[in-house]
Amino acid sequence: MKLTNPKAEIYIPDQVPLSAALARTTHLCIGAHQDDIEIMAAQPIIESYHGNDQWFAGVVVTDGRGSPRQGPYQHVSDEEMRSIRMEEQRKAAHIGNYAAIIFLDYPSLAIKDGENHHPVDDLIHILRTLIPRFVYTHNLADKHDTHVAVALRVIEALRELNPAEQPDKLFGCEVWRSLDWVNDEEKVVMDLSSNDNLQKALLGVFDSQIAGGKRYDLAAMSRRVTNATFLESHDVDLMTSVSFSIDLTPLVKDPGRTPGNFINGFVERFSHDVQERINRLS
Repeated sequence: MKLTNPKAEIYIPDQVPLSAALARTTHLCIGAHQDDIEIMAAQPIIESYHGNDQWFAGVVVTDGRGSPRQGPYQHVSDEEMRSIRMEEQRKAAHIGNYAAIIFLDYPSLAIKDGENHHPVDDLIHILRTLIPRFVYTHNLADKHDTHVAVALRVIEALRELNPAEQPDKLFGCEVWRSLDWVNDEEKVVMDLSSNDNLQKALLGVFDSQIAGGKRYDLAAMSRRVTNATFLESHDVDLMTSVSFSIDLTPLVKDPGRTPGNFINGFVERFSHDVQERINRLS
């Protein structure tokens, strides 16, 4: 598979032939940075862990050069950090038994430039090659610019595909901002109650982020427990760990809908729910 960026890389953990590795993919996560995939898409990773008829693959869009760092990584150069983060992502692919991991290796500025069509072209090529049934990416209410830019590029790419090439579902997942505020009937609840050890191993492999000053491993696992406990106020917990996403599929099926208006609808319905409850109880 030829990609636009000459530095792009495709890594197959079990070393099966490339075409076979990509063709087996059923669940695909497209994330901005190394470790975003493991935070966003734990459910499909768990479900695909034993292979059989489900296989998980990931796409890391940016090069990871700009991550904050301290401690043992304080004096690591941007190029060294890029190499370290890529190697960590390869290790996660091994641990999670991924079908493949694809590094597009773009700088964040290239992804945030809406006029740069190269990342979209690459995503179109990847999606047409893999033809996944389910695609996961960042949600449009995320507060990280690069994350939102990746979600927009994914939507652009999916809209370019023929209907037969499009996935059954596109999910926007939480990383830099929880989706607990979304009205319950609109949440996509991803049950992560099982395979706690696998989840911790996947998050813990990114030492450059953890020892470098960001405890994403503890934060992600804690949020999953928090989501499960505070999901329902009047029933006992049916799940011990939960991640939320929202269904972005309508943006793929209806190109006339703008991403901004679409996500603003969730915000307005949340606002209405808050106001209605106050009015009812006043």
